Order: sequence, then C-alpha cells, then structure tokens
Amino acid sequence: MKVTKKETQPLTYLVTVEIEKKEANEKKEKQLKEYRKKAEIRGFRKGMAPMGLIEKLYGPSAMNEAVNDLITEGINNHIKENNLDLIGEPIPNEELQKQIDIEKDEKFEFLYDMAVRPEVKVSLDKSDKVAYYDLKVEKDALAKYKDDMLRQFGSLEETDKAAEEDFLEVNLEQGDKKVEKTFITLKSIDEKNKKQFIGKKAGDSFDIDVVKCFPNETDRASLLRIKKEEFDASNPVYKLTINKVETFVPAKVDQILFDRAFGKDAVKSEKEFEKALEERLKSEYTQESDWRFRRDVIDYVVKKADITLPEEFLKKWLFRVNEGKFTMEQIEKEFPLFLQDYRWQMISRKVFEDQKMKIEREDLMKMAKETTARQFAMYGIPNVPEDMLNQYAEKMLNDQKEIGRLYEKCEEDKVLEDVKGVISADVKEVTRDQFASLNGVAAEKPAKKAPAKKTAKKAEKQDAEEEPKAEKPAKKRAPKAKKEE
Repeated sequence: MKVTKKETQPLTYLVTVEIEKKEANEKKEKQLKEYRKKAEIRGFRKGMAPMGLIEKLYGPSAMNEAVNDLITEGINNHIKENNLDLIGEPIPNEELQKQIDIEKDEKFEFLYDMAVRPEVKVSLDKSDKVAYYDLKVEKDALAKYKDDMLRQFGSLEETDKAAEEDFLEVNLEQGDKKVEKTFITLKSIDEKNKKQFIGKKAGDSFDIDVVKCFPNETDRASLLRIKKEEFDASNPVYKLTINKVETFVPAKVDQILFDRAFGKDAVKSEKEFEKALEERLKSEYTQESDWRFRRDVIDYVVKKADITLPEEFLKKWLFRVNEGKFTMEQIEKEFPLFLQDYRWQMISRKVFEDQKMKIEREDLMKMAKETTARQFAMYGIPNVPEDMLNQYAEKMLNDQKEIGRLYEKCEEDKVLEDVKGVISADVKEVTRDQFASLNGVAAEKPAKKAPAKKTAKKAEKQDAEEEPKAEKPAKKRAPKAKKEE
C-alpha cells in the first residue's frame, strides 16, 4: 500500500491511496476466517461450514471491508508519520475518483481531499485596546425597572367590571354542550370583539361567536376543552356566563415585596429598596456590557490573528459531516459566522494550551451553579438558596451532556480572562439608547454562538445540534478515514 499527497490549494491536499489486490486479498482471507468462526449455517455446525460456501456468501462484503480497513489504516498512518494536524476528516474526492472494479482490477486507487490547520500566532499587549461600554443607570430606566418588578410580583384580584386587560372565569353553553370554569384573557381579543366584554360583571350572560373572538384554532380549542378537529365551525355561537372578573394589581411596596424580591430581611425600608433596585439594574447592565466586551474582544483577536482557512474544503466537509441535514445553500448562508467561530476556537485552544490552563471540578461546579442561578432568575426567582443551587449543580455534573457544555464554557472563560488581562479596556460611559444603537444589535440579548462539533474526547459529552456543525479544533488528532460504501 502506498499513500501520497499533493497540495491542490493552500492547506488543502489531494491524497492518493494505492492498494494492491494481493494485499486486499490477504486481509479479505482473514476476514472470511473470522466470518467462518461465527457463521451459523443450516446443515453445518457453528464454525465448520466449508470456506467455499463462506466465500460465496460473504466474499464481496469481506473484500469491501478489507479495502476500507486498508484505506483507514493507510491514511491514519500517513497522518501520524507526518505529524499532520487536520481540519475535520479526509473526504472522498468524487470528482476525480475513477471507477473501481474490485473483481477485475489488480490495483485500486482511492482519492481523498484533506486539509491541515494553519499555525496560529497571536501577539497581544497593552497597546491593543478594545472599547468597554459602561451603561449608565438613568432615572427613567430605573423607574421602569421598578414598575416591572412591581408587576412581576403582582397578583390577580377580583374586581366589579371587566376592563381592557382583565381576566374572566366563565361558563359556556350551547345546547347540551357545557364548559365550566374556563378562562378568557381580554388582552388577547381584538378591539372590535372585545367591546362586548367591557363593563360586564359577574353573573352577566350574553352570546359570543367563538370564531370571531378566538380566530386562533389552538386558543379556541383550549377555551372549549376540545381537540381542534372536534370543533363545529357551522355553529360557533355560545352562551357565555361570567363567574368572576379579575384584574392584575401590581405588588405593594412593603416588606412582603422586599423579602420576595431580595430575600428575607435583606431590605427593610423603601429607601433601601430603591438602592437595591439601582444596584440590581446596574448589575444587569454590567452583564450586558461584559457580554458586549466579550464579543468585541473575540472579534478583535480574530481579526488581528488573521487566520487563513481552506474554505472550499470546509464547506464540502460541513455538508458531508451533517449527513444531508442542510443544503449547500444553507451552509453558504451561515458560513461567515461559522468561520468567525472556528477561528476563535483555534485561537482559544492555542492560548489554553500555551498557558497550560486546566479545568478543575471546582470550575465546573461554579459554572453549574451560575448557570442554575441564571435559569431561576429567568423565571422570576432571583434568590435561590445555596443548598438548592448545589443540588441542581450536582445533577448537572452527573449528566455527561451538560459536562461537555460546562467544560467548553469554562475553557472559553479562562482564555478570555487571560486575554482581557493582557489588552487594555477603553472604558466609555454610554446611555441605554446609545448602547442599543451600537451596530443596531448591541442592546439585544446575546445571540447563540454558532455551534461546533467537539473533539473526539468531548463529542460523547454533547448533543448533536440542529445547525451546521464542525469539530472544535484539537491538537494533532488523527481522524479515521471515511469508508467507501
């Protein structure tokens, strides 16, 4: 067997694997002997069937397996012997590959495309400056934040008459059909059909057209407690009787609110409440500023490193590794974002290894607790007891999928902290509006990072994501060649 490579483009090679039929036959014979040991064929004891019969039954598949094993062995040995650091895996070159007749040809020639990673060089110092946008807490923003919190901890209370955004508990009746204690949110009904509800009281009855009031089939089915297909559109009128009217009332500024929002006795007066609100809003602003700075640092470092990648190979490889989940047009559309993320992954791995960084269990535990706290905060639970955080964090650390995500996040955080410690932050105080206008997207929530297929070691710890994926750069990994079908 002979393996050679020829550079076709920068970082991209055409690999030729030449296999003598004699060599393939020798491996095939070994395969057939293994088949014979395991074969259970009627009329013969296990492992005692004639080799001629085994050849007839399994010869072609054994030959294909032998050839594929030799291809894999040859390419992997070539990678190791030449100390190649690959991008992805070698992929069959279907354009140049000639037809092969396994039965007649005395020599088989297989062609593969292969790409290697470029050398990553990053030189940073205090002369490298990246803007840090420090969000200023303004009075109107603080007032809105307070109003939002009062609504967050508010509640429904019964009221006399229905208003624009109130909630109704009603009974519906149509002949023998009865639906008791179902709920209507007036805010979801359009202005024209809402008028018939405004000013109504508990005990009032009137007819409604459920199709006009609830054009959404799912909402209508939920109201009537039926399946969508069970609804009779020819008879949409129901008699409605109001059981009670409820209106949303913001929370009162009192000790109950203080304890719910900030923990028991953490805040004891309205003045302390106002101060705690401002501190929490500033903390949230800081998170947004940090996120923005994080992205800007990554963009700056990626641009400065100026890493060239074999883009055409990457597109083909992405298409192949995702096994038909995405068209080439879809990959083309997302490709710039993928390239940015892939370059950062290469830089991140380089810094992590050069600085001899490590991820300890304590790092993973801390990240798991922070992740859990954020998730609870999203559901309006800002102060989670420490024992509960520990419990959820331990559960995450027992989940191999979660460990992979946590590991990657810890790794990136360590690298970014190292980079931020080397460069200079150019602090600029900005208003909320100014922050929102930066590139038109700065005030939005952080976008999800383009996903990447992990190294072989980490792949077991990750779910496959429904987006074009690629491996995360690893150091000198020898990928297995793709077998021909």
